[in-house]
Amino acid sequence: MAIKITDECINCGACEPECPNNAIYEGGVEWAFADGTTVKGMVTLMDGTQLDADKRNPPIENDIYYIVPNKCTECQGFHEEPQCAAVCPVDCCVPDEMYRETVEELLVKKEKLHI
Repeated sequence: MAIKITDECINCGACEPECPNNAIYEGGVEWAFADGTTVKGMVTLMDGTQLDADKRNPPIENDIYYIVPNKCTECQGFHEEPQCAAVCPVDCCVPDEMYRETVEELLVKKEKLHI
């Protein structure tokens, strides 16, 4: 399951540089699938929609840091625990119940992000 950042976020930014998939963005900042990954061309998202990896997408949040669920692997294959949660001083990086994935699915996602 992906990680999400709750409204308790104090915008300290400690989480952003810890993400091995570059899935964390400052509020109000556009995101792209290609940011911090080796993905090129068209990408199929978890909901089946497709988008160009280089396309800039609207921010998911405007006021707090946010995590792009389609890029989050809970740090599987990199670390033993999600690094955003490990460094968050207010414990606002929590599992996102909307995106349930097995460890195997997260590892497949990691392989797709870092060819």
